[in-house]
Order: sequence, then structure tokens, then C-alpha cells
Amino acid sequence: MPRGRSSLAVTIIPGNRRTNLLSNYGNGLMLMDDMLLKPITEATYLTTENAWRYRAILRYFYIQHERLRYYLLPGEVLDHLKESPHFHDYTEELLMRDLDQLVEWKNLIPRQETGRVTSIEQFKRKRFRYQCAPYTVEIERMVRTLEQMGDSFGGSLERSLVQRMLEALEALVGPMVGHAVGSTAGSKTEPASGQSRTRSNEEVSQIWDDVFGHFRRLTQNAADYLAHLKSEKVEGLMKTEAFLVYKDALTEYLRDFMSSLQRTSAKIDALLRSVPDDVVRHLAGQVANYQLSIPRLDARPSKSELEATLIGQWHGLRDWFLGAGGRESDLSYLQNETNETIRRITRFAQRLGERSHNIRSRYNDYLYLARWFASLDSIEEAHKLSSCVFGVPNTRHFVSDFPVSDDMYSEVWDLPPSVVTVKPRTRLYRERTKPSAVISREREKREMLEMHLQERAAERRLIEEITAGGRVVLAELGPVDPNVRRVLLAWIDRCMLSPDRCTNTETGIVVQLKLVDGTRIRLVSDDGVLEMPNYEFLVAPSTGPRQTWR
Repeated sequence: MPRGRSSLAVTIIPGNRRTNLLSNYGNGLMLMDDMLLKPITEATYLTTENAWRYRAILRYFYIQHERLRYYLLPGEVLDHLKESPHFHDYTEELLMRDLDQLVEWKNLIPRQETGRVTSIEQFKRKRFRYQCAPYTVEIERMVRTLEQMGDSFGGSLERSLVQRMLEALEALVGPMVGHAVGSTAGSKTEPASGQSRTRSNEEVSQIWDDVFGHFRRLTQNAADYLAHLKSEKVEGLMKTEAFLVYKDALTEYLRDFMSSLQRTSAKIDALLRSVPDDVVRHLAGQVANYQLSIPRLDARPSKSELEATLIGQWHGLRDWFLGAGGRESDLSYLQNETNETIRRITRFAQRLGERSHNIRSRYNDYLYLARWFASLDSIEEAHKLSSCVFGVPNTRHFVSDFPVSDDMYSEVWDLPPSVVTVKPRTRLYRERTKPSAVISREREKREMLEMHLQERAAERRLIEEITAGGRVVLAELGPVDPNVRRVLLAWIDRCMLSPDRCTNTETGIVVQLKLVDGTRIRLVSDDGVLEMPNYEFLVAPSTGPRQTWR
């Protein structure tokens, strides 16, 4: 997956500063306001002329802030700087100028010290204590993280992270989705509804944070780790002999992540599709109520703005797994990128193996040829042997795109040949071109479209015939069309991925898979016979009650 594709990007904007919708950033909606157009003066100290002095001062303020010492006197800062040989000639006047500059850049907050004044002169000199500004604390925290990260990407592919995200999603929307299904069926007990009413706003907010925390770590760690494997430094290490030791472990690590992702993502897709919009609004309202219940002294957004932001987060999560606007989902990008990385690792290992194999075989061949040449009696016989072994001294070499196989054990002669077109090396040579007319294929396209629609209509009629009775017993079906068999197998596959063995079909019905007994049945078609377990389907409209099935 590309690193530039972010998972969430939502900004809370006060009502009096909100402007028009700017763009889609990743999967979340980002609103532009005046803050995005202003320079961040608090970060000036990182790149200015005397950055080494400013950074040392603010790093000391940050370290003391982490130790819960929020206000520092200039003398204490000067004593700390004097411990370094770089500040041997540093004076108090320079320190006061630097502190004033940092106050002007809003990195420090001054507070006048009046408790220990012994004279009017000391009061006029305005002795100050200084505190780190919130922006400075976050900037220094980010800089320390960058210093520890180094020049390479981090990240990981944790297969358990996807499972934890699924469990958090089920805990968040499971009771609400169960309530929605129960209310459609007209159930009187409504156990899920009672469970949803007993959950407090704090509990829902905590589960909501767990879901999006797992989602954020999954996307960021996967993007960083795949970018790490694609970096120039790692690709250089893959071309060395030492890479063969880690090849199997790295490939197994990627394949385990892909297997876990494929197993779990189907369940997450089904769960996200089953959540109605009113449930999302209800959960966002509970989270917004809890956030607004936290006492804050500064300005806070309204409940409607918080709900809009939280709903935007949910849509970003849903679009990442399911896609939106006809485009492919980011999940498929991640899967394709991981598969491509596995293929690249296999190709590197194959080339290293071939190179080491060729070096060993040539070494033994050269020893054999040396002994052969040494056993000859005359130079004429040596010339004849050389002509047979090494061929013509001056040869022509052709360069072409060599076909590459994912199988690291395949040999050269197992691959298809590479065709090289030889052209005359003269300035007057031009390839012959023949003008051709643009042929319209509209009629053929319409015929193919009509044929496809007729096939789909016929397939739909067959499906409606076998599901008309509300039950499809596979053992009682006669010879079935191959297309119908494909649809039935797709139903079985999707039902097996669902916890309740139910799925929504493309024809607007809900089917539930049941195992009749442990016998095996034979499904006969024109192109062959399929032996399979004795399954049956219970069929109902998509709005019908599922809990009536037994």
C-alpha cells in the first residue's frame, strides 16, 4: 500500500471559521480553515541561524516539563547549559536575548516572579519564570521520536491486530445490529436492545477509541513496513548472500499476515455492511455526549460538529475496507502490495541462488579444464580444445527482457524463449507502416452486452425456480446448469465466512446454510459431477425475519 494514502484525516472546525469542503484526503473528509494557511512560528527555532542554542534551551524545558517541573528560572537554565563545552562562553545576556526571542515565537510563556523581591530595583528588572508552551511540548516530543526512528522506516505487519479490530467492532456494533434485526422481526424479548441501553456513554466511547486505535495502527504500521521493504537500503541488503538466511522467515511472516488478513477482512466487510446509518448516528451521539461531559475550560465544538466528525471517521473506516465511489478499496491495495513484496523477495532469492550455483559449477568446470589442458602434449591440441570449449573469440551478444518466474527452483530452459527482433543499423532504415482505418465496434459491443444480459436473466430465472419453495435441498436437485452451480458454491463460501451462516445475495434474498447430515452427495452438471457435503439452504426475503429459521 502507498504511504501517501492515509486512513483517517478529520479536523474539528468551529462554526464561525468553517469554509467550504476542500478535498478528500485518504478516506476521511478534511475541512480547510484559516489555521491551515498560517505559518507555524513555534517551529522557527528548529531551522533558524542560532538553532543549536534554541534547541538546547527548549530541550531542557521539555525534559523538565516531563518531570512535572513546569516553571524554570533563567539561572537554572544557564547552569544547565554551562555544563556543556559548547556553551563555555555563553553569558546571561545572551540567554536573556534567546529567552525573549523564544517568547516572541510563542515557544515559552513568561510569568513575572514577585514573591522574592527584596528591593524596588529588583522589581523593576522584572524577574521572570518561563514555562513551555503546548506547541513546544508537542514539537519536542515529535523531534525526539524522529531522532529515535533514524533514517529507516519502522512499522510491522501484526496479524493479531486485525483480529483485535474485529473483536472491538463486534463489541461496538454487535448489540446495536442485533437490536435492529430483532426489531425487524417483531421480537418481544429484544435481548440486544436491552444490552445496548445498559451501555454507558463512557463505555461506548472507550470501545470506539479501541476500534479506531487498532485501525490507525494497522494502516500506519503496514504502510511503514512495506515502505521499509521497498527502501533502497533494504533492496541493497536483499542482493547479498546474507539475505538467504532471512528469506524464509521474512516470506513466512508476510504470508501469515496475508492469511490472517484474508480470513478476518471478510468478516469485517460483512459486519460493516450490516450496520445501518441510524446505528452509526446513535453511537456517534453517545461518544459525542461523553466527550462533551469532560470538563474543559477552553472553547469546545458543538455536539453536531462532534457527531459529524465521528460519522466521518466511521465512513473513512468503511471506505477503507469496502471502497467508495466505484474505486477499489484500500484493503485491496494493501493485499496487492503485500503479494508483490512476496514475489520480489522470491525473485531476489532466486537470483542469489542461481548466482551462487553458477559460481560453484564454473569453479569445478574450470579445475577440470585446467587439468585437461595440462595433460595435452602440444600447443596445436590445446588450440583445438580451446576452440571446442570457448568457441569463437569475437562473438555478438544480444540483450533482451529475460522472462522471470515466481518459482525460485525453475531452470532457464523451463522458461519461454525471449524473442529478439534484429533491425538494420543504418540511418536510412524506416519501419514499414500501413495506414489503417478506425473500425467501429459498436454493433459487436451491443450484441455482446445483450448476450451477457440474457445469460444473467436466464441464470436469475433458474435461481428463482430452485428457491421458490423457500428451501433448496442440494441432494434433491437434478442436473443443474454450471452457472447455477457456481452461484450455489459462492453462497456456500459466503455463508461459511458469516458467524450465523447467513448472507445476502445479489438477487435480494437472504440464505442460510445448514448441514443436513454427515453424508456426501453428488451434484451433477453438464461438465462433470461434484461430490460435496449434504447441505441445504433456507431462503427468505432480505427484509424477512432470520430468527424464525430452525
